[in-house]
Formats: sequence, structure tokens, C-alpha cells
Amino acid sequence: MATLRDVAVLAGVSVKTVSNVVNGYAFVKPENRRRVEDALTATGYRPNIGARNLRRGRTGFIALVVPELSIPYFGELAGGVIDAAAEHDWNVLIEQTQGDRGRERETIAALGPHMVDGAIVSPQAVETADVAMPDVPVVLLGEHPLALPLDHVGIDNVTAAYTATRHLVELGRARVAVIGQHPTRGTATQRLAGYRQALREAGLPEIVASALRYHHRDGAAAMTELLALAEPPDAVFCFNDMLALGAIRAAVDLGRRVPDDLAVVGFDNTEHSTYSVPSLTTIAPDKAALARAAVDLVRRRAAGDTDFPPQDVRIPFALAVRESTTP
Repeated sequence: MATLRDVAVLAGVSVKTVSNVVNGYAFVKPENRRRVEDALTATGYRPNIGARNLRRGRTGFIALVVPELSIPYFGELAGGVIDAAAEHDWNVLIEQTQGDRGRERETIAALGPHMVDGAIVSPQAVETADVAMPDVPVVLLGEHPLALPLDHVGIDNVTAAYTATRHLVELGRARVAVIGQHPTRGTATQRLAGYRQALREAGLPEIVASALRYHHRDGAAAMTELLALAEPPDAVFCFNDMLALGAIRAAVDLGRRVPDDLAVVGFDNTEHSTYSVPSLTTIAPDKAALARAAVDLVRRRAAGDTDFPPQDVRIPFALAVRESTTP
């Protein structure tokens, strides 16, 4: 394996100059930089990242803890976190918990400075009593309540759900259902509150369907039950895009036309929502901004910038209106 000294000999410069080039320092003469880069290529030199990070007092990794990577929202979010972390020379270790309380508790407890420089966590089931204050900076995503002095990044789920439901009401729909009520998810509780606020203002009845998981099959099962009611809905707001696409599949299989007979709104604006048939009207959070904000908070805390209170950062959203609500 080539060493810095091997590169220096080939380039005809000092070991210090080679080190400066490898570590990205700007103050190297252009000609010397070119010779070093040529020598790096010729020798196949690879820096020892572990040793470099040890000298810097960092691991070079942050953790991302999410419920399920098979849910497109979390897959897209992971991509955004990886991109944002790379700007700070971090790699990302990803763990999925399936929203299980025990796995969330164990994963958070394992976070430490020997493994990562910080973590971004999207909890769904863990309780405050389960969690001790981590030894590394942790940023929370989503709206699962934890009474801990930690930074949080999310969107205004109540207002977003209100916006989605209000859109259906303004289309003249009189029986607006919701799919996604969950007994323990804080995000579901907030979205249900926004749905109820919009219907209360419009004087319309609530039609609530639960979903213990947020996959296509769960949306399809809930939609089948709703359409079997004596007075079925003429619109439905789903708490994520997977539920919405499952609901559309079930409605079409039962002879309903979307949006003529049934208007559908989802949540997350995943890539699938743009290319489904019909394309899906959905709440579109700025996932790239969310990822950048979370990584930046980890960066600030990890760098020792702790002289500010826990932050609650709200990321903007929009309603992306598509074919599932507009003929």
C-alpha cells in the first residue's frame, strides 16, 4: 500500500505538501498540487479515513433511524440526508426499527460517540421514559411526542391536513373520509386534528378509518370497508401516498371512477404520486430542506455550538394538485 512518503518522492515535494493536498487545504501552489494529484493517481494512494477522523476527534459517521425504508417517503428522506451529510464529510449509517418500541429504545440507547458524531431519529412508538439523554447530538423528525430537550425538524401537520381536507371540501365533496388513524402515532393524531378542523368548519360529518400500517394493502383494505358503508364517501384524505394509492386501486376494482366518483388526496409527494394513474394530489413537504435542516443541527451541536435552546424547525409544504382530484 502506498504511503504519503511514496507520493512525496514521486511528486518531488515534501510529505507536508502531500498531506495538505490530501486534506484539502487551499494554500498549495498550483504546480505542486498538480504534481501531487498525478502522483496520488499513479501510486493508488488511499487516505486512512479512520485515522484522519480520530485526529479530528470525530467518527465521520452520523446515524439515521427511521421506521421503514420500504415506505418511499423514508427512502427519499434517506437520500436527502446522505446528500446533506456528504457536504460535511459524513457518511450515514441507517437503521430501521419497523416502528417497534423495543427496537427504537435499543437503537437510541446504542448511540454513542464511539460510533457516530450525531443522529437523526424518526420515532413512532418509544416513550419518554424509555430514553435517556443521548451522549451525541440527536435531532428528532416527525411529531411523535418525546419530552426531552432535543432539536426537532418537521412540518405543521395540522395545517397540512387541514389544507388537504379543505381542498376536498371546496370541490363540493360532502362525505369526506380519512384513512390513517393510528392509536400511538403522534403524526396521525395531528393530521386527524387538521382533518376534523376542516370538516367542523364546513359542517360535514367525520368518516374515520384506521390503519395500523401505512402500506398499499392497508389503504386498499380501509377503502373497501368505506365503500361498503350505506352512505360511502365521495372523497378521502389518506395520511400517506401509499395508503392513497392502495385506496385508489380498491376503488377502481369496485367500479368507482377517480376523481368523478371519489376524489383522493395523499401525503408526502413521493415520486410514485407523480406517475400513478391517475396522478395523485398530495401534500408536498420540502424533504430536501428537512434533511438539510436536520443535518445542520447535528453539525452545529457536534461542533460544540450548544449555546442555544432546543430548536423546533418548521419546514414548508405545498398542496400538489393532480388528476386524483381534478378531472
